[in-house]
Amino acid sequence: MPLFKKKNVEVEETVVQDINDNQESDVKVEKTESDNTEIEKPLSLFDKMKKGLSKTRENLMAGVDNIAKQFGVIDEELFEALEEILILADLGVETAMELVETLRDRVKAEKVSDPKKIKELLADAIKEKLKGDNASFNLESPAVILIIGVNGVGKTTTIGKLTKRLKSEGKSVLIAAADTFRAAAVEQLEIWCQRSDVPLIKHESNSDPAAVVYDGVQAAKARNVDVLIVDTAGRLHNKKNLMEELNKIFRIISTHYGEVRREVFLVLDATTGQNAVQQAKLFKETADITGIVLTKLDGTAKGGVIVSIKNELDIPVRYVGVGEGIDDLQPFDPEIFAKALIGN
Repeated sequence: MPLFKKKNVEVEETVVQDINDNQESDVKVEKTESDNTEIEKPLSLFDKMKKGLSKTRENLMAGVDNIAKQFGVIDEELFEALEEILILADLGVETAMELVETLRDRVKAEKVSDPKKIKELLADAIKEKLKGDNASFNLESPAVILIIGVNGVGKTTTIGKLTKRLKSEGKSVLIAAADTFRAAAVEQLEIWCQRSDVPLIKHESNSDPAAVVYDGVQAAKARNVDVLIVDTAGRLHNKKNLMEELNKIFRIISTHYGEVRREVFLVLDATTGQNAVQQAKLFKETADITGIVLTKLDGTAKGGVIVSIKNELDIPVRYVGVGEGIDDLQPFDPEIFAKALIGN
């Protein structure tokens, strides 16, 4: 896995976008019935998900539609072709084989003969694979969210967008900049904190991350903050150091924050496809991950990796990034995802 063996190379996360960037992507234009006047309405979660998954959907559904046209009957040759399409859409070999096996069983049980029904059956199978991911995920207060992930996946941007979302839900937020090693990490967090009007706990570069977390915990308790978000260093190439660092952070939280709700969100970049699954597997060896945040869904044809992550690791997907705007970090809803992925 060359992704994790490169040394002395760090991909800087993209500098955060202006809040007003891409606002046109967050509205849709409709005409009133009375006078044909055009009005703008905010995009629904489904509309945002559908737009964000457009590349993935086109890539996947073009193949499925071709199968429906090419084959006159549902037979083993059709299933083999479908399996190949699912693998190419980054659902992964294991997940693709399981989905096709599910379709075989349903076709046999329901005596389905029309290949055009395959799309509908596939949507149901994908939705079933994602079952258990709770769209109404509720973060009880007080809570600590540790954000982990390799550099370059969008951790800092995710923290900024998550902060905005939590504040819109009426929660108070404090951020601790415990990634003290990556250049510009603290500066980027400061920009997001200014925009969302939340405090930031920081230390000097290369200082002890655990010390930042300790100060963050003390500040969160003193201010009765609902959610403390902790940014961590993305150094997966040294799992031993990462595990020691996370364990130290966990001990501080347990010792000084009592029975606080604790979440560990792993941020993954959808554009890396199956490499994201490998990252998740390696991080799972070092931390008790409670949720996945998948970024950059709108920029890839590999959005099917969500199904693979859930199927192979059984970790719930909590949020997905479907655009560059500050409001484009959306709670994950498996039913909406399946519909948006498959299309009409």
